[in-house]
Amino acid sequence: MTFGIDVSRLFLCLVVALVAIELAACETLSSLGLVPRADDVAASSTVPEPEELKYVQTSDPLKLGFEHFSQAHYGLAERYFRDAAEKFPRNPYAWIGLAASYDQIRRFDLADRAYSMAIRLSGETTQILNNQGYSYMLRGDFNAARAKFRKASLRDPHNLTIVNNIQILNSISHSRPRAP
Repeated sequence: MTFGIDVSRLFLCLVVALVAIELAACETLSSLGLVPRADDVAASSTVPEPEELKYVQTSDPLKLGFEHFSQAHYGLAERYFRDAAEKFPRNPYAWIGLAASYDQIRRFDLADRAYSMAIRLSGETTQILNNQGYSYMLRGDFNAARAKFRKASLRDPHNLTIVNNIQILNSISHSRPRAP
């Protein structure tokens, strides 16, 4: 049974889409200026040893959460953001960072809770709407993602992160084979 789909082209589209999703900057970090530019980060050819990537008590867990998130150490970022949310429960950025970290480690149930807390603290901001859209896109719930991105885009139609996320969503949802 064929669907008239070139499998190699579909595979290439999916790979490109997945890479684009990983490279798409989440509004959480880029809007705060806490994601360093590539030329600001010293290139390292070695993989960090596990003891270098362990949780350390700090007075500024939010800062370390953003640092580890930007380095794709999502599990460790989650721990620091959770600590920040416990120490500073009225700081919406702690909850947004925590939710974004949960998204990256595929704990969407916990991400939804953290987004809800951030919304209670700061309202349904454009940033949160974009992040929720990204979360739904990661889950494969393209209709919910599209609704969140649309709502965010209505608030800030020229936001490049939202525009890029919508383009990624469109490329992913159009490259998926449809049932006969």
